[in-house]
Amino acid sequence: MSLALLPVFYGLGAALLWGAADFAGGVSSRHANVYRVVLTAEWAGLVVLLPLPFIYQEALPPLLTLVLAAVASAAGTFGLTFLYRALAEGQMSVAAPVSGLLGAVIPMLVSAVTEGFPGYVKTGGFLLALVSIWLVSSGEGLGNTLKLRWKVLRLPVMAALMFGAYFVLMHAASREATFWPLIAARTTGVAVMLAYVLAARQPAAPPSRIWPLAMLGGILDVAANAMYVLAGQSGRLDMAAVLGSLYPGTTVLLAWLLLKEKLKSPQMAGVLSALVAIILIAA
Repeated sequence: MSLALLPVFYGLGAALLWGAADFAGGVSSRHANVYRVVLTAEWAGLVVLLPLPFIYQEALPPLLTLVLAAVASAAGTFGLTFLYRALAEGQMSVAAPVSGLLGAVIPMLVSAVTEGFPGYVKTGGFLLALVSIWLVSSGEGLGNTLKLRWKVLRLPVMAALMFGAYFVLMHAASREATFWPLIAARTTGVAVMLAYVLAARQPAAPPSRIWPLAMLGGILDVAANAMYVLAGQSGRLDMAAVLGSLYPGTTVLLAWLLLKEKLKSPQMAGVLSALVAIILIAA
């Protein structure tokens, strides 16, 4: 594979895995407390990560790198919680895409300032990708989606702000290392969620029947995070973040296939426009 295509490959891998992880987390949260689901997903992902830096003999990075990863994780964990609550309370075809659309704007702006203008073709691809995410979000038709009230959008928007912060901070933290920043991030996520669950005096684990799906969501999520880190290491922040933010397409398609949620014509147009956007971004 051409080195120029590596960030595209990794970014799309992150989108596929994040979308599947959010689907698993959203379904789990319909049957159990969202905070217990997120905690289970966090520690399951951490268990998978822990051996990797020793297997690949990765040196421990500077403390600042680990601190940046920890802050990124705190933002990402809160974002994930907001998103899972939104997925549990409303249609997946609205909550996930809105958070993905707005979450991609922040790293795009930061990248334009820190890494320069990416070129007209790639910029066109980025903008078309944002349009595709919006189209995919139109589960109730474009008119109704545009009329969504703040009550419906509040949680997805809060998730988007947290995800945007995660994209930027994790990109900065993973410039010199791969697995240790991911472990620092995941450890922080476990600590944050465990502290909340204990403070709320709630059981730390969801019902046993939910464990497999919640753990699967955590493992898929950590694999997606690794793909995002690799995309950022091999390319630009905006490319990694925008391609990764196409994950709602995966979530919506899984909801259509497995939960029989209706897929409208604008959503199909969004999937097709995403394919065109990928071609432009890869050009």
